[in-house]
Amino acid sequence: MKLMSVEAARAAMLSDVRRLGPVELPLSEALGRTLAEDILAVRDQPPFTNSSMDGWAVRSNDGAGRRRILGESAAGHGFEGRVGPGEAVRIFTGAALPQGADAVVIQEDARRDGDSVDVPAVTAGENVRQAGRDFSKGACLLAEGLRLDPWRLSLCASAGRDRVRVVRPAMVSIVSTGEEVVEAPAVPGPWQIFDSGSPGLEAMLRTWGAQVRRVTGVRDRREAVRDAIAGAGGDLVVTLGGASVGDHDLVRAAAGDLGLDLRVESVAVRPGKPTFFGWLGDGRPLLSLPGNPASAFVCAELFLRPLVAALEGRPAVPVLRQARLIGPLPANGPREHWMRARLASGPEGETAEAFLDQDSSLVRVFSEADALLRRLPGVPPLAAGEMVEVLPLVRG
Repeated sequence: MKLMSVEAARAAMLSDVRRLGPVELPLSEALGRTLAEDILAVRDQPPFTNSSMDGWAVRSNDGAGRRRILGESAAGHGFEGRVGPGEAVRIFTGAALPQGADAVVIQEDARRDGDSVDVPAVTAGENVRQAGRDFSKGACLLAEGLRLDPWRLSLCASAGRDRVRVVRPAMVSIVSTGEEVVEAPAVPGPWQIFDSGSPGLEAMLRTWGAQVRRVTGVRDRREAVRDAIAGAGGDLVVTLGGASVGDHDLVRAAAGDLGLDLRVESVAVRPGKPTFFGWLGDGRPLLSLPGNPASAFVCAELFLRPLVAALEGRPAVPVLRQARLIGPLPANGPREHWMRARLASGPEGETAEAFLDQDSSLVRVFSEADALLRRLPGVPPLAAGEMVEVLPLVRG
Protein backbone atom coordinates (compact mmCIF):
# COMPACT_ATOMS: atom_id res chain seq x y z
CA MET A 1 0.00 0.00 0.00
CA LYS A 2 1.09 3.55 -0.72
CA LEU A 3 2.21 5.38 2.43
CA MET A 4 1.46 9.10 2.65
CA SER A 5 3.00 11.59 5.04
CA VAL A 6 0.80 12.99 7.79
CA GLU A 7 0.56 16.39 6.09
CA ALA A 8 -0.17 14.91 2.66
CA ALA A 9 -2.77 12.52 4.08
CA ARG A 10 -4.52 15.32 5.98
CA ALA A 11 -4.54 17.53 2.88
CA ALA A 12 -6.02 14.72 0.80
CA MET A 13 -8.73 14.12 3.41
CA LEU A 14 -9.69 17.78 3.62
CA SER A 15 -9.50 18.62 -0.09
CA ASP A 16 -13.16 17.98 -0.89
CA VAL A 17 -14.74 18.57 2.52
CA ARG A 18 -17.24 21.44 2.48
CA ARG A 19 -18.76 23.37 5.37
CA LEU A 20 -22.17 22.17 6.48
CA GLY A 21 -25.25 24.35 6.13
CA PRO A 22 -26.52 26.89 8.67
CA VAL A 23 -29.09 26.54 11.43
CA GLU A 24 -30.58 29.22 13.67
CA LEU A 25 -30.20 28.65 17.41
CA PRO A 26 -30.97 30.59 20.57
CA LEU A 27 -27.86 31.94 22.30
CA SER A 28 -28.34 29.41 25.09
CA GLU A 29 -27.70 26.58 22.60
CA ALA A 30 -25.00 28.23 20.46
CA LEU A 31 -21.95 27.73 22.67
CA GLY A 32 -19.12 26.15 20.69
CA ARG A 33 -20.84 26.57 17.35
CA THR A 34 -19.34 28.44 14.37
CA LEU A 35 -21.01 31.64 13.20
CA ALA A 36 -22.65 31.45 9.77
CA GLU A 37 -23.28 35.21 9.68
CA ASP A 38 -21.68 38.48 10.72
CA ILE A 39 -22.95 39.98 13.96
CA LEU A 40 -23.63 43.70 13.48
CA ALA A 41 -24.32 46.30 16.16
CA VAL A 42 -27.87 47.69 16.00
CA ARG A 43 -26.98 50.69 18.19
CA ASP A 44 -24.08 52.34 19.99
CA GLN A 45 -22.72 50.68 23.13
CA PRO A 46 -23.02 52.27 25.57
CA PRO A 47 -26.02 54.01 24.00
CA PHE A 48 -25.51 57.11 26.15
CA THR A 49 -22.61 58.83 27.91
CA ASN A 50 -22.49 57.54 31.48
CA SER A 51 -20.54 57.60 34.71
CA SER A 52 -17.78 55.11 35.45
CA MET A 53 -17.93 55.84 39.20
CA ASP A 54 -20.36 56.67 41.99
CA GLY A 55 -20.17 60.40 42.67
CA TRP A 56 -21.40 63.78 41.45
CA ALA A 57 -22.04 64.96 37.88
CA VAL A 58 -20.71 68.52 37.46
CA ARG A 59 -19.55 71.10 34.93
CA SER A 60 -15.75 71.02 34.83
CA ASN A 61 -15.38 74.71 33.99
CA ASP A 62 -17.05 75.69 37.30
CA GLY A 63 -13.86 74.66 39.15
CA ALA A 64 -13.79 73.71 42.84
CA GLY A 65 -16.46 74.83 45.28
CA ARG A 66 -19.98 74.29 46.55
CA ARG A 67 -22.74 72.98 44.28
CA ARG A 68 -26.49 72.96 44.69
CA ILE A 69 -27.86 69.40 44.40
CA LEU A 70 -30.55 69.09 41.73
CA GLY A 71 -31.42 65.41 41.96
CA GLU A 72 -30.16 61.95 41.13
CA SER A 73 -29.20 59.85 38.09
CA ALA A 74 -29.19 56.08 38.64
CA ALA A 75 -28.73 53.13 36.28
CA GLY A 76 -32.03 52.75 34.44
CA HIS A 77 -33.39 56.02 35.83
CA GLY A 78 -31.66 59.09 34.42
CA PHE A 79 -31.97 62.71 35.50
CA GLU A 80 -34.11 64.53 32.94
CA GLY A 81 -33.09 68.08 33.78
CA ARG A 82 -29.98 70.07 32.90
CA VAL A 83 -26.97 70.88 35.08
CA GLY A 84 -26.27 74.60 35.12
CA PRO A 85 -23.54 76.75 36.72
CA GLY A 86 -22.98 75.92 40.39
CA GLU A 87 -25.14 72.80 40.26
CA ALA A 88 -24.54 69.04 40.64
CA VAL A 89 -26.44 65.78 40.31
CA ARG A 90 -25.88 62.69 42.43
CA ILE A 91 -24.86 59.94 40.00
CA PHE A 92 -24.10 56.22 40.19
CA THR A 93 -21.95 53.89 38.11
CA GLY A 94 -23.50 53.24 34.70
CA ALA A 95 -26.07 56.00 35.01
CA ALA A 96 -26.54 58.50 32.18
CA LEU A 97 -24.59 61.73 32.48
CA PRO A 98 -27.11 64.59 32.72
CA GLN A 99 -27.21 67.31 30.10
CA GLY A 100 -24.86 70.15 30.91
CA ALA A 101 -22.45 68.00 32.95
CA ASP A 102 -19.16 66.85 31.45
CA ALA A 103 -17.34 65.22 34.39
CA VAL A 104 -17.91 63.19 37.55
CA VAL A 105 -16.36 63.82 40.96
CA ILE A 106 -15.99 60.51 42.79
CA GLN A 107 -17.91 60.38 46.04
CA GLU A 108 -14.75 59.93 48.17
CA ASP A 109 -13.52 63.37 47.02
CA ALA A 110 -16.75 65.24 47.77
CA ARG A 111 -18.44 66.33 51.01
CA ARG A 112 -22.20 66.64 51.16
CA ASP A 113 -23.94 69.12 53.46
CA GLY A 114 -27.70 68.87 53.19
CA ASP A 115 -28.84 70.16 49.81
CA SER A 116 -25.33 71.09 48.66
CA VAL A 117 -22.01 69.39 48.10
CA ASP A 118 -18.42 70.61 48.11
CA VAL A 119 -16.35 69.27 45.19
CA PRO A 120 -12.76 69.67 43.98
CA ALA A 121 -11.85 70.79 40.47
CA VAL A 122 -12.05 68.13 37.75
CA THR A 123 -11.23 68.01 34.05
CA ALA A 124 -13.74 67.47 31.27
CA GLY A 125 -14.37 63.76 30.67
CA GLU A 126 -13.05 62.65 34.06
CA ASN A 127 -14.75 59.42 35.24
CA VAL A 128 -17.02 59.47 32.18
CA ARG A 129 -17.63 56.79 29.53
CA GLN A 130 -18.57 58.28 26.18
CA ALA A 131 -21.46 56.90 24.15
CA GLY A 132 -20.22 54.33 21.60
CA ARG A 133 -16.96 53.75 23.47
CA ASP A 134 -17.34 49.96 23.19
CA PHE A 135 -18.77 49.90 19.67
CA SER A 136 -20.86 51.97 17.28
CA LYS A 137 -24.08 51.21 15.43
CA GLY A 138 -23.40 49.22 12.26
CA ALA A 139 -20.00 47.92 13.38
CA CYS A 140 -19.17 44.27 12.64
CA LEU A 141 -18.67 42.80 16.10
CA LEU A 142 -18.06 39.17 15.14
CA ALA A 143 -17.23 37.83 11.69
CA GLU A 144 -18.70 34.74 10.07
CA GLY A 145 -16.50 31.71 10.80
CA LEU A 146 -15.67 32.52 14.43
CA ARG A 147 -16.43 29.93 17.07
CA LEU A 148 -18.74 31.14 19.83
CA ASP A 149 -17.25 31.02 23.31
CA PRO A 150 -18.87 32.57 26.44
CA TRP A 151 -17.30 35.99 25.77
CA ARG A 152 -18.45 36.11 22.15
CA LEU A 153 -21.93 34.99 23.20
CA SER A 154 -21.95 37.91 25.62
CA LEU A 155 -21.04 40.25 22.78
CA CYS A 156 -23.93 38.85 20.70
CA ALA A 157 -26.27 39.54 23.61
CA SER A 158 -24.93 43.09 23.98
CA ALA A 159 -25.79 43.62 20.32
CA GLY A 160 -29.40 42.71 21.04
CA ARG A 161 -29.30 39.20 19.61
CA ASP A 162 -31.21 36.33 21.19
CA ARG A 163 -30.70 33.98 18.24
CA VAL A 164 -27.81 33.47 15.80
CA ARG A 165 -27.19 31.60 12.57
CA VAL A 166 -24.44 29.03 13.05
CA VAL A 167 -23.00 26.08 11.14
CA ARG A 168 -24.92 23.03 12.22
CA PRO A 169 -22.93 20.50 14.22
CA ALA A 170 -21.44 17.58 12.32
CA MET A 171 -23.12 14.23 12.89
CA VAL A 172 -20.39 11.60 13.08
CA SER A 173 -21.23 7.90 13.02
CA ILE A 174 -18.80 5.54 14.74
CA VAL A 175 -18.90 1.96 13.51
CA SER A 176 -16.98 -0.26 15.92
CA THR A 177 -15.99 -3.65 14.51
CA GLY A 178 -14.33 -6.71 16.00
CA GLU A 179 -15.67 -9.76 17.81
CA GLU A 180 -12.86 -9.47 20.35
CA VAL A 181 -14.43 -6.42 22.06
CA VAL A 182 -17.55 -6.15 24.19
CA GLU A 183 -19.02 -3.10 25.85
CA ALA A 184 -19.68 -2.94 29.58
CA PRO A 185 -21.74 -4.13 31.37
CA ALA A 186 -21.56 -7.22 29.15
CA VAL A 187 -19.27 -9.93 30.51
CA PRO A 188 -16.29 -10.55 28.20
CA GLY A 189 -15.51 -14.08 27.10
CA PRO A 190 -12.10 -15.68 27.66
CA TRP A 191 -10.71 -14.16 24.45
CA GLN A 192 -12.41 -10.79 24.62
CA ILE A 193 -11.66 -7.34 26.07
CA PHE A 194 -13.81 -4.36 27.04
CA ASP A 195 -14.36 -1.75 24.33
CA SER A 196 -12.46 1.38 25.37
CA GLY A 197 -11.99 2.77 21.87
CA SER A 198 -15.50 3.78 20.82
CA PRO A 199 -16.50 5.38 24.16
CA GLY A 200 -13.26 7.38 24.13
CA LEU A 201 -13.72 8.37 20.51
CA GLU A 202 -17.29 9.48 21.18
CA ALA A 203 -16.12 11.64 24.08
CA MET A 204 -13.41 13.22 21.93
CA LEU A 205 -15.92 14.06 19.22
CA ARG A 206 -18.37 15.60 21.67
CA THR A 207 -15.54 17.68 23.15
CA TRP A 208 -14.85 18.97 19.63
CA GLY A 209 -18.51 19.96 19.17
CA ALA A 210 -19.78 17.09 17.03
CA GLN A 211 -22.89 15.02 17.54
CA VAL A 212 -22.29 11.26 17.64
CA ARG A 213 -24.10 8.08 16.72
CA ARG A 214 -22.44 4.80 17.68
CA VAL A 215 -22.90 1.41 16.00
CA THR A 216 -21.24 -1.27 18.13
CA GLY A 217 -20.98 -5.04 18.21
CA VAL A 218 -20.49 -5.39 14.44
CA ARG A 219 -19.39 -8.94 13.74
CA ASP A 220 -16.33 -9.78 11.66
CA ARG A 221 -18.34 -10.55 8.53
CA ARG A 222 -17.96 -8.54 5.35
CA GLU A 223 -21.72 -8.26 4.91
CA ALA A 224 -22.22 -7.16 8.52
CA VAL A 225 -19.58 -4.45 8.25
CA ARG A 226 -20.99 -3.29 4.90
CA ASP A 227 -24.52 -3.06 6.26
CA ALA A 228 -23.37 -1.25 9.40
CA ILE A 229 -21.55 1.40 7.36
CA ALA A 230 -24.43 1.78 4.91
CA GLY A 231 -26.99 2.22 7.68
CA ALA A 232 -24.94 4.39 9.99
CA GLY A 233 -25.98 7.72 8.46
CA GLY A 234 -24.24 10.93 9.45
CA ASP A 235 -22.10 13.52 7.71
CA LEU A 236 -18.93 11.49 8.35
CA VAL A 237 -18.45 7.79 9.05
CA VAL A 238 -15.59 6.65 11.28
CA THR A 239 -14.81 2.96 11.56
CA LEU A 240 -12.84 1.61 14.47
CA GLY A 241 -10.92 -1.62 13.97
CA GLY A 242 -10.49 -3.75 10.87
CA ALA A 243 -8.55 -1.06 9.01
CA SER A 244 -5.50 -3.18 8.15
CA VAL A 245 -5.15 -5.94 5.58
CA GLY A 246 -5.32 -9.10 7.69
CA ASP A 247 -7.79 -11.91 7.10
CA HIS A 248 -10.18 -10.43 9.70
CA ASP A 249 -9.72 -6.78 8.61
CA LEU A 250 -12.79 -6.32 6.47
CA VAL A 251 -13.51 -2.58 6.41
CA ARG A 252 -11.71 -1.87 3.12
CA ALA A 253 -13.55 -4.62 1.31
CA ALA A 254 -16.90 -3.72 2.88
CA ALA A 255 -16.46 -0.04 2.03
CA GLY A 256 -15.44 -1.07 -1.49
CA ASP A 257 -18.82 -2.77 -1.83
CA LEU A 258 -20.33 0.66 -1.12
CA GLY A 259 -18.39 2.38 -3.92
CA LEU A 260 -15.45 3.65 -1.86
CA ASP A 261 -13.23 6.15 -3.69
CA LEU A 262 -10.00 5.60 -1.76
CA ARG A 263 -7.95 8.79 -1.32
CA VAL A 264 -5.52 7.74 1.44
CA GLU A 265 -4.39 4.10 1.47
CA SER A 266 -2.24 4.29 4.61
CA VAL A 267 -0.16 6.83 6.51
CA ALA A 268 3.54 6.89 7.39
CA VAL A 269 2.73 7.49 11.04
CA ARG A 270 3.42 5.71 14.29
CA PRO A 271 1.05 4.62 15.72
CA GLY A 272 -1.74 4.37 13.16
CA LYS A 273 -0.17 3.21 9.89
CA PRO A 274 -3.31 1.30 8.68
CA THR A 275 -5.48 4.47 8.78
CA PHE A 276 -7.22 5.06 5.46
CA PHE A 277 -9.75 7.52 4.05
CA GLY A 278 -12.11 7.84 1.11
CA TRP A 279 -15.55 8.83 -0.10
CA LEU A 280 -18.43 6.36 -0.18
CA GLY A 281 -20.65 6.09 -3.22
CA ASP A 282 -23.44 7.96 -1.40
CA GLY A 283 -21.18 11.03 -0.96
CA ARG A 284 -20.18 10.55 2.67
CA PRO A 285 -16.52 10.68 3.73
CA LEU A 286 -15.20 7.63 5.58
CA LEU A 287 -12.21 7.61 7.92
CA SER A 288 -11.04 4.19 9.06
CA LEU A 289 -8.99 4.05 12.26
CA PRO A 290 -7.04 1.12 13.72
CA GLY A 291 -8.58 -0.79 16.61
CA ASN A 292 -5.77 -0.25 19.12
CA PRO A 293 -6.88 2.66 21.32
CA ALA A 294 -3.64 4.65 21.18
CA SER A 295 -3.45 4.31 17.40
CA ALA A 296 -7.09 5.35 17.06
CA PHE A 297 -6.77 8.33 19.42
CA VAL A 298 -3.53 9.62 17.89
CA CYS A 299 -5.00 9.48 14.39
CA ALA A 300 -8.25 10.99 15.65
CA GLU A 301 -6.26 14.01 16.83
CA LEU A 302 -4.33 14.21 13.56
CA PHE A 303 -7.16 13.54 11.09
CA LEU A 304 -10.62 13.22 12.65
CA ARG A 305 -10.48 16.47 14.57
CA PRO A 306 -9.47 18.44 11.43
CA LEU A 307 -12.28 16.77 9.45
CA VAL A 308 -14.87 17.81 12.06
CA ALA A 309 -13.42 21.32 12.15
CA ALA A 310 -13.66 21.61 8.35
CA LEU A 311 -17.26 20.39 8.33
CA GLU A 312 -18.12 22.96 10.98
CA GLY A 313 -16.28 25.81 9.28
CA ARG A 314 -13.30 26.15 11.61
CA PRO A 315 -9.54 26.13 10.90
CA ALA A 316 -8.61 22.52 10.29
CA VAL A 317 -4.81 22.32 10.65
CA PRO A 318 -3.59 21.47 14.17
CA VAL A 319 -1.50 24.16 15.86
CA LEU A 320 1.73 22.89 17.44
CA ARG A 321 3.71 24.47 20.26
CA GLN A 322 7.35 24.39 21.24
CA ALA A 323 8.44 22.72 24.47
CA ARG A 324 11.75 21.85 26.08
CA LEU A 325 12.44 18.12 26.27
CA ILE A 326 12.74 16.37 29.63
CA GLY A 327 14.98 13.34 29.18
CA PRO A 328 16.70 12.09 26.00
CA LEU A 329 14.99 10.42 23.03
CA PRO A 330 16.54 7.90 20.61
CA ALA A 331 16.74 8.38 16.86
CA ASN A 332 13.41 8.00 15.09
CA GLY A 333 12.60 5.44 12.42
CA PRO A 334 11.11 5.93 8.93
CA ARG A 335 7.60 6.92 10.12
CA GLU A 336 6.54 10.14 11.82
CA HIS A 337 6.12 9.30 15.50
CA TRP A 338 3.57 11.01 17.74
CA MET A 339 4.49 10.14 21.31
CA ARG A 340 2.22 10.56 24.30
CA ALA A 341 3.82 13.08 26.64
CA ARG A 342 3.31 15.01 29.85
CA LEU A 343 3.56 18.82 29.81
CA ALA A 344 4.69 21.06 32.65
CA SER A 345 5.67 24.69 33.19
CA GLY A 346 9.24 25.32 34.28
CA PRO A 347 11.57 28.27 34.84
CA GLU A 348 12.58 28.14 31.16
CA GLY A 349 9.04 27.76 29.82
CA GLU A 350 6.96 24.73 28.91
CA THR A 351 8.52 21.29 29.13
CA ALA A 352 7.52 17.93 27.64
CA GLU A 353 8.33 14.46 28.94
CA ALA A 354 7.59 11.47 26.72
CA PHE A 355 6.24 8.36 28.42
CA LEU A 356 8.67 5.47 28.32
CA ASP A 357 6.13 2.90 27.10
CA GLN A 358 4.44 3.98 23.85
CA ASP A 359 2.74 0.68 23.02
CA SER A 360 -0.38 1.32 20.94
CA SER A 361 -2.63 -0.84 23.11
CA LEU A 362 -2.13 1.18 26.31
CA VAL A 363 -5.14 3.18 27.43
CA ARG A 364 -3.80 4.27 30.81
CA VAL A 365 -0.85 6.16 29.30
CA PHE A 366 -3.23 8.26 27.22
CA SER A 367 -5.28 9.08 30.32
CA GLU A 368 -2.16 10.62 31.89
CA ALA A 369 -0.91 12.44 28.77
CA ASP A 370 -1.26 16.18 28.16
CA ALA A 371 0.09 16.26 24.61
CA LEU A 372 1.44 14.38 21.62
CA LEU A 373 5.14 14.93 20.95
CA ARG A 374 6.01 14.98 17.26
CA ARG A 375 9.14 13.30 15.87
CA LEU A 376 9.77 13.54 12.16
CA PRO A 377 10.97 10.53 10.15
CA GLY A 378 14.67 9.73 10.42
CA VAL A 379 15.60 12.45 12.91
CA PRO A 380 18.70 11.83 15.10
CA PRO A 381 18.64 11.32 18.88
CA LEU A 382 17.65 14.26 21.06
CA ALA A 383 19.26 15.26 24.34
CA ALA A 384 17.41 16.60 27.35
CA GLY A 385 16.85 20.31 27.02
CA GLU A 386 16.40 20.38 23.25
CA MET A 387 13.22 21.86 21.77
CA VAL A 388 10.43 19.66 20.39
CA GLU A 389 7.02 20.21 18.80
CA VAL A 390 3.95 19.22 20.81
CA LEU A 391 0.23 19.07 20.10
CA PRO A 392 -1.66 19.79 23.35
CA LEU A 393 -4.62 17.52 24.05
CA VAL A 394 -8.02 18.95 25.01
CA ARG A 395 -8.67 17.88 28.58
CA GLY A 396 -12.16 17.94 30.08
